[in-house]
Amino acid sequence: MRVFSGVRPTGKLHIGNYLGAIRQWLELQEKEDCIFCIVDLHAITTPFHPKELQKNIFETAISYLSSGLNPEKCVFFVQSRVKEHTELSWILGTICPIGELKRMTQFKEKTKKHKKYVNAGLLNYPLLMAADILLYQADIVPVGSDQVQHVELTRELARRFNQKFGNTFRVPKILLPKIGAKIMSLQNPRKKMSKTDTEKGYIGIFDTPKEIEKKVMAAVTDPGKKIVYNPQRKPGISNLLVIYSLFSGKEIKELEKEFRGKGYAVFKKSLISLLITTLEPLRKKRKELLQREVYVREILNKGAKKAQKIATSTMEKVKQNMGLS
Repeated sequence: MRVFSGVRPTGKLHIGNYLGAIRQWLELQEKEDCIFCIVDLHAITTPFHPKELQKNIFETAISYLSSGLNPEKCVFFVQSRVKEHTELSWILGTICPIGELKRMTQFKEKTKKHKKYVNAGLLNYPLLMAADILLYQADIVPVGSDQVQHVELTRELARRFNQKFGNTFRVPKILLPKIGAKIMSLQNPRKKMSKTDTEKGYIGIFDTPKEIEKKVMAAVTDPGKKIVYNPQRKPGISNLLVIYSLFSGKEIKELEKEFRGKGYAVFKKSLISLLITTLEPLRKKRKELLQREVYVREILNKGAKKAQKIATSTMEKVKQNMGLS
């Protein structure tokens, strides 16, 4: 099965990224034909600093490689290095009603957040995402819950194109994590964990042991001392239970039993120990890769060449079917 997934080059990654996306990538690369991409063209639809962009792309590459992404088992590259992404995006725009783009939840949210940066690229973001996926004939798209609407549009565009111009694209399926698709902020457990949150709101995957300890101990909990999973009534401890479960491999019910009557402090100290131990190898690998810039860039170059071959083949078929060649 062909798998495609992309990540924006936003620099520092947190455990929400790791649990919601990276871990899926690591599992999939062991058994499927995987193509993973740093989507730098998506990143320029919202405010950015040109001098920081290349730095963030490189940092993102190192972050994913440090987390276990294996270039021998997957294709890993930077989106803008393969021009067919933008070419197919334009073509898909000719069969997509503008109303469908305006209905996208993320478009509405980002136009409210960046009122002085509302651009056509932001409106057409889902078209570029659809092109990313369809260009590589993906069967499976692992995403977080906030991207489901975009992939549904991708599926619809694939069906619409196939009906109009003949069988061209595979219609991809969505793959969501069973739990942990949305890790919440440590300071506001009803809001998704984000790097735009306060420093205390997220745990970076390369945070030091002291930083991890400080953030977990300061994490918002709930009235009472019972450690039970109830996202509506006890969102704080429920979020921490999800994090503990995903990092330990233990079921939430098992954790509830293990920490019954022990209180939040004991639970948090145990979670701190788990996170420090689990994330330590990632910190060490990152430190090593920061000294090997040429090696990292070579991985991305080789990945772009492999991706280019697939992209070229797909575009030849698209143009033939549309009468463009």
